[in-house]
Amino acid sequence: MKPKRVPLTVSLPPELAREFDKLAKDETKNKSQLFREMFRTYQQRRVEQEFFELQRYGARQARKKGMLTEADVEALVFRDR
Repeated sequence: MKPKRVPLTVSLPPELAREFDKLAKDETKNKSQLFREMFRTYQQRRVEQEFFELQRYGARQARKKGMLTEADVEALVFRDR
């Protein structure tokens, strides 16, 4: 059976460790809870960044093809269907 939790050791500079402890206390969470929440937030932010990067890439490619509006894109997508 797989363990439900895996211990993880993290090393922080003293000042950052104090700030982390204070934040956990202020949020009324233990350090593990706070770390899990922070990690999930970081993961979500990365997913959003990837989405926006793809969106910017698509916008650049569309501009290269002279498409400036969503209607232009839709017309191209549905043209041959």
